[in-house]
Amino acid sequence: MADHPAIPDMNIQAAIDAEKLKKAEEFIEEEEGAANKFHGWMAAFLTFAAVVMSVFHLYTAYAIVPTQTLRPVHVGFVLFLSFLLFPLSSRYRHRIMWWDWIAALMSIGIVVYLIMGGDDFTDRNTSPNGWDIFFGVMLIGLVMEAMRRINGWIMPAITMAFILYALFGAYLPQPWTHKGYEVGRLIGQMYMTLEGIYGSAVDVSSSLIILFTIFGAFLQYSGAGKFYIDFSFSAMGGKPTGAGRTVVLASFLLGGPSGSGVATTVTLGAVAWPMLEKVGYEKNAAGGLLAAGGLGAIISPPVLGAAAFLIAEYLKISYLEVLRMAAVPTVLYYASLLFMVELDQRRIGAQREASGRVEEPMAVESAWALTKRYGFHFSSLLAIIVFMIMGYSPTMSVLYAMGVAIVLSFLTRASALWPMKLVETLASGAVQSVGIAATCACAGIIVGVITLTGLGLKFSEIAIQAAGGSLLVTALYTALIVWVVGLAVPVTASYIICAVVAAPALIKLGVPDYAAHMFVFYYAVLSEVSPPTALSPFAAAAITGAGPYRTTLQAWKYTLPAFILPFVFVTDPEGVALLLGNKPGLTGLDIAWQIFLAAAGLAALAAACQGFLRVAMAGWERVAMAAAGLMMIFPALVDGILGASVVPMPHVLGIVLGLALIGWQWSGKAGPATA
Repeated sequence: MADHPAIPDMNIQAAIDAEKLKKAEEFIEEEEGAANKFHGWMAAFLTFAAVVMSVFHLYTAYAIVPTQTLRPVHVGFVLFLSFLLFPLSSRYRHRIMWWDWIAALMSIGIVVYLIMGGDDFTDRNTSPNGWDIFFGVMLIGLVMEAMRRINGWIMPAITMAFILYALFGAYLPQPWTHKGYEVGRLIGQMYMTLEGIYGSAVDVSSSLIILFTIFGAFLQYSGAGKFYIDFSFSAMGGKPTGAGRTVVLASFLLGGPSGSGVATTVTLGAVAWPMLEKVGYEKNAAGGLLAAGGLGAIISPPVLGAAAFLIAEYLKISYLEVLRMAAVPTVLYYASLLFMVELDQRRIGAQREASGRVEEPMAVESAWALTKRYGFHFSSLLAIIVFMIMGYSPTMSVLYAMGVAIVLSFLTRASALWPMKLVETLASGAVQSVGIAATCACAGIIVGVITLTGLGLKFSEIAIQAAGGSLLVTALYTALIVWVVGLAVPVTASYIICAVVAAPALIKLGVPDYAAHMFVFYYAVLSEVSPPTALSPFAAAAITGAGPYRTTLQAWKYTLPAFILPFVFVTDPEGVALLLGNKPGLTGLDIAWQIFLAAAGLAALAAACQGFLRVAMAGWERVAMAAAGLMMIFPALVDGILGASVVPMPHVLGIVLGLALIGWQWSGKAGPATA
């Protein structure tokens, strides 16, 4: 073996950290696509194309562009950039091949043919001509190939299965059979109307999602993300024991504007992991906490995940109403994380006292000093909500919020968005939207097939019959379906598919439509921490050096208590209070009572999951505490298992049982104060 010069220990550690961060970034690429990286004229050309895409969509937010033009042009931009940014395979990474140019130019040609066709084009959707069919088949193929390049083969394979179902449904047995459709009729639905590829998902992507993605890029390039992390560390006093609380606060502040679980996990993990390790977090537990914090990005206002915009579209409500419905569940999610973290601190603190270790404070700038210098970043974040409350549409609100971010960025030299930096910001916003937009286009094919064949109605009837008409069992089936679908496809696609397949079954059984869609949304999000596509835990494991599947189990431990909560929306008539729904007779006292029950139940479940309260809990204490939490959060489950006559007021019994267990822990009889 050849001799090598000695490398200082600090350099070795830096090399290890860099390698971990590189692995973590690979998981971001797995979610958002492994884009090519170019230099010189090609980089300038792609930057120009991305900036043009952003400027076009900013223009459409202010001016009136016909829907029949906006949606196809949006998909055209997305496909053009997809084939130039994402290679056919890793073998061709960082170079553009001749077939990429052909696919990119074909994407433009399809849009030009559609727009030039005018009203005659849309009028013949039931009897398309030869050129219509040619361009329509090419569009479907290009959308599926773009999706494969960005997110892998699973989503295109599922899409192809739906296309085959539309073509050959006449040969299937009951109750799945339908008359079957010819290629021309299918192309007319997918390409020549606003019901397929250019349906509601692409509508939301072209009018809202891309604008919020660009806004997120403004916050990123103006340094808001770094400020949120620094502020969180300072607000928690800079003490190692506050590391867990820091992760919770920083993940909320970072997640709100980004809406990306994996990106939030990696951004926060690179900074917080050394602090978590120092305080005594085991690698898998630290990774699980980081992933759980990142997951909150998808359910955190004001941006949420892309699926939140689709909820507003499907329910025909304002985005502000979606934010209102998400407010309490988001607070409860982070409260659940905070409960888990506080119990972590108690357990770790007990271990520190037993070992005689002394906590060493970290030198950090005070939160007040940071706020005085960089607090204007909070204004950019709140501007969207303020403008919407003032009555502006979401598109105008985010447009004005971008203006606020640009103006405020010049308050400091480091954050100023000068022209070149502004160009980078606009290009980044467009590129970041490509993956989501491709998902929406591909999911549009699936939704188009479901609409054309009536599969959604068939499926809801089958689900209700299989559940015997029971709302509880139907909700369990729905959660399982959404979860299984989410294992294979991204969160946005999972929601789109299940919103038209699974949600109708709940609505038929009397669940308010908004509650059914929020239920589907939250279980689609749960797939983010579920293998084999658990990208957030896998990214966290790459940073901490832990095992990916053990980290995933820890992420489940941190998030599972909060994911019992959606059952309250659909199984408890009073549970819609958590969504601040407009139910007749619902009072402020009802809302407060439901929030109290949910928060207390989550605290009980957190204690049961951690196995620690004041001191370590015995096995029977954990089981009893879990039962208390379920009775408070999910009384319908108790009624379904034991019957209402056996336990007439399960939430009250849960409160009494929880208080009794707390008293037992503080009595000094529960065991030694060690974990």
